[in-house]
Amino acid sequence: MKNLLILGAGTAGTMMANKLHKALDARAWAITVVDKDENHYYQPGFLFVPFKIYDCERLVRPKRDFIPEGVDLVFAEVAEIEPEANTVRLSDGRSLSYDILIVATGTTPRPEETPGLDGPLWYQDAFDFYSFEGACKLRDRLDKWEGGRLTIFLAESIFKCPVAPLEFAFLADSYFEERGMRDRVEITYVTPLSGAFTKPKATAFLSGLMEEKGITVVPDFYAERVDAERKVLVSYDAREVPFDLLVAVPVNMGADFIEASDMGDIDDLNYVPTDKHTLQARDHDDVFVIGDATNLPASKAGSVAHFEADVLTENILSYIKGAPLDATFDGHANCFIETGGGKATLIDFNYATEPLPGKFPLPVFGPMSLLKETRANHFGKLFFEWVYWHMMLTGKPMPVTTHMSMVGKKKDAVPA
Repeated sequence: MKNLLILGAGTAGTMMANKLHKALDARAWAITVVDKDENHYYQPGFLFVPFKIYDCERLVRPKRDFIPEGVDLVFAEVAEIEPEANTVRLSDGRSLSYDILIVATGTTPRPEETPGLDGPLWYQDAFDFYSFEGACKLRDRLDKWEGGRLTIFLAESIFKCPVAPLEFAFLADSYFEERGMRDRVEITYVTPLSGAFTKPKATAFLSGLMEEKGITVVPDFYAERVDAERKVLVSYDAREVPFDLLVAVPVNMGADFIEASDMGDIDDLNYVPTDKHTLQARDHDDVFVIGDATNLPASKAGSVAHFEADVLTENILSYIKGAPLDATFDGHANCFIETGGGKATLIDFNYATEPLPGKFPLPVFGPMSLLKETRANHFGKLFFEWVYWHMMLTGKPMPVTTHMSMVGKKKDAVPA
């Protein structure tokens, strides 16, 4: 009996457990999943909690409910990977051996990485919405807030769900409008990027929405610290942005045990060096990496993990047979972007192709529109919650191609 070990039972790890449980011979392979948290969170829903669109309770379910029978689920913290010994050491002293290892440990917000962010203002007048606790506490603060300077702040350019801060800005605009207090709120979007997003056409479209909604964008801002006493963001070049209420996207980092493990040339954010096409760890043939744990030049988003999972399943089966890893990941990402007022837009892109306008997934009929605000896109985003729990996590086929398709896209069009 050989052992396949998956570290992490979040979105990526759960999908891989389900897909490989169906694909592998249970008489030949034992599958074990390790995670430190018994709860699974629907993280896309964190965005909706501060605006009372979702309740906190609806976002949480037991991880055991999504791991198939026959797969061993171990709740424990990982202390270290020992790749030369094909062993993973757990914090409780146990060791697990593997023939194939999948690292799916994701990324987490680290407010302590920005001096002053997790100080006396934290969860008083400074919040994140990337954690369950932060989103729920921010809901309570917004409910009682009477207006002032709302500043949305990106500490780094690499973080999970890179469109979520934009969505927060747009939803905040609608939220305060509905409460009749938009004229008492000044919304500022502070980013280390040179614009609202990383891709030119999407940036042009989203920047236009920001301007239309009266949201000020402060680009190229690399935060050095948060001055809690004066309620000011301070950049490395000494620029300052004041705030009354700060909504931060903290530095995101991979699991701490990655740094303690011999996984190759790990960067400062603890992401594992990974082949961007095969998803094999660069320094260890029997180790594969998926989702936010990778250092790929792709978005850290659930859709990316989904597309990676299809590729990784093929490549692991090829690896077991001793065949070449021919399945390739093209960097495909697909993201709904809430724009407020019951509308949303949609972007679809990969390593080589930026988001383009058009229809998705079918030409002419869509029903989704790319780089355009529509109610259909908004309902698509809301419906995705059901798709996530019932199809995506359980490894069922999805009605979207793994590799990005140019069907329905307008290559030379300029967004309205």
